[in-house]
Amino acid sequence: MGPRILVLEDDRRLAGMIVEYLNASGFAATTDATAHTALSRLRSGSFDALVLDLMLPDADGLDVCRQLRADASLRGLPVVMLTARGDTADRIVGLELGADDYLAKPFEPRELVARLRAVMRRGASGTTGAGQPVLRFGRLEIDRDAFQARLDEAVVALTAHQFALLVVLAEHAGRVLGRDALLDAMRGRSGDGFDRSIDVHVSKLRQAIEDDPKQPKRLLTVRGAGYVFARAQD
Repeated sequence: MGPRILVLEDDRRLAGMIVEYLNASGFAATTDATAHTALSRLRSGSFDALVLDLMLPDADGLDVCRQLRADASLRGLPVVMLTARGDTADRIVGLELGADDYLAKPFEPRELVARLRAVMRRGASGTTGAGQPVLRFGRLEIDRDAFQARLDEAVVALTAHQFALLVVLAEHAGRVLGRDALLDAMRGRSGDGFDRSIDVHVSKLRQAIEDDPKQPKRLLTVRGAGYVFARAQD
């Protein structure tokens, strides 16, 4: 039996098509139409990923994603969002809440399969596991217990604010974080005095960890959305 996928989609015709294609592609997919029953199944069952529609009859998909990331037993579940909404902000908020990827309707089923496999591979790699004191991204190591970052085994000179920002970004590697989301995550991590100049802090952090700060490969800007820390690094 292949990876178990729950498809939370209230359009029965579309849900049936997705399940049929996923099963033909080696998954073991099943569907649900309401957030309430889907969350119960996710908590009691053993699913490997969730395909989540944003527009549901009994809940907003963003709220579902928020509940998943607040539940310790489901926090690491890979989530691919489906949205028919034209507002890019919804997709950005979904990513900030913890969705691993998204697809806009209509979409090519093969792309959904590819994205599901990608997010499950990232989840299986355990790169940002909560139980790991040291996060490794190619030549860069982030030791949360020692409050230290090392590049090519050499200690990187960082202020407390910069290190805290680096940890937040690394713990959410591969996900776009907006400025407000970064500020929320930074509260309580870097002591008092962390101001709203996120862009300035990012610029200084790039000076410390990038080989060429003008052409960053670790800490990337997503225009109009925020920043993303690259999972794959040299």
